[in-house]
Amino acid sequence: MTGIPGKRRTARLDDDIHQLVSAKVVVGIDESSGSDTALRWAVHYAGIHGRGLHIAHGMNTAGVTTVGAYAVSSPWVLDEARANGESVVARAAQLARLLAPDLPITTELVADGAATMLIDRSDAAFAVVLGATGSTGTLGHLGSTLLAVVAHAHGAVIVVRTDPDAGDIVHYSGPVVVGVDGGPLSDAAVAAAFAEAAQRGTDLVAVHVWNDQNFGHYAGYDTVRLPDGNPGEAENAVLAERVAGWQEKFPDVPVMRASYAFAPAVHLQTWSQSAQLVVVGSRGRGGFAGLLFGSTVNTLVQHARCPVMVVHP
Repeated sequence: MTGIPGKRRTARLDDDIHQLVSAKVVVGIDESSGSDTALRWAVHYAGIHGRGLHIAHGMNTAGVTTVGAYAVSSPWVLDEARANGESVVARAAQLARLLAPDLPITTELVADGAATMLIDRSDAAFAVVLGATGSTGTLGHLGSTLLAVVAHAHGAVIVVRTDPDAGDIVHYSGPVVVGVDGGPLSDAAVAAAFAEAAQRGTDLVAVHVWNDQNFGHYAGYDTVRLPDGNPGEAENAVLAERVAGWQEKFPDVPVMRASYAFAPAVHLQTWSQSAQLVVVGSRGRGGFAGLLFGSTVNTLVQHARCPVMVVHP
C-alpha cells in the first residue's frame, strides 16, 4: 500500500461534529504488532476519506509522582517512559509517511492511559482506530483498553481485526456488512455502512436477526421452535424499511438483505469471514446492533475476521 487512494469526502449525518473538515482519523498506537496493523489500516482509511491522520500514544503515567509515600523510586522512570513514548510515536509517524507521503499527519504523546486518551479524542474525531489481532491480542489489555474505548467513545470506533485463517491479514476486499435492528437507533450504523460501501465501491449486506438470543449456545438450532405463521415476512419488511431510505441516498451501492431467526453474533461473525468491514451500532434494543454491551459487539470486536466499526449515535 503506497500513496493515498482517491480522496472523496463523505457525509454520513448532517450537522455532525465528526464530519467537520477538521475531524481527523485518530489511531492509538503502542509497540505491539496489532498496533502496526491498525496504523497501516488507519493510513489507508484516512486516505480514502480524504482525512488527516492523528497518531496518539498514551504513556499511562498520569498521577505518577516522584515525591511522597507513593513515589516511584527515581525521576528517571518518568524520563524513560517519555523517551520510549517519543520513540514509539516517531516510528509510527515515519511508517505512516512512508505509506502515504501526501497524507497530513499529526502526532501526540500524553500522560494518560490509552483508553482515557482515545475516549477523549473521540469527541471530535472522524473515527478512532485501534488494533486487535488473533482472538485476544489488542492495543492494550482486551478487557480494559479496547472494550472501554468501544463502549464509551463518541462517534465511530474501528477495531482492526485480522483473519487468522488467512495468515493474519486484514481484509481490504469484500462487502461492507451492517447489522440492522428494528429501531431507529440503528440508522447511524446503516448510514455509516452505506457511506463506507459507496466510498469503497463495494456491495452492502444488511443483516437483520429477529431475536437477540444465541439459542445455539443452549441447544441445537433444529430444536428451537419458531413462532406459528410466517414471522419472516414481517421481519423482512422491517429490514427493507430500515434500508430503503438510505438506498435512495446511495443508489449506486448494490444491496443484499439477509434475515435470520436468531444468533446475531454468530451470523455477523460468519459474514466477517468474507467482508472487508462489519458495521454495528452501539445502542439498540438490547442485543443486536446495539446491546446490553457484552454480547454481540463484544463478541465481534474479539472474534470477527475483519475490521469492526462500532457507531455511537
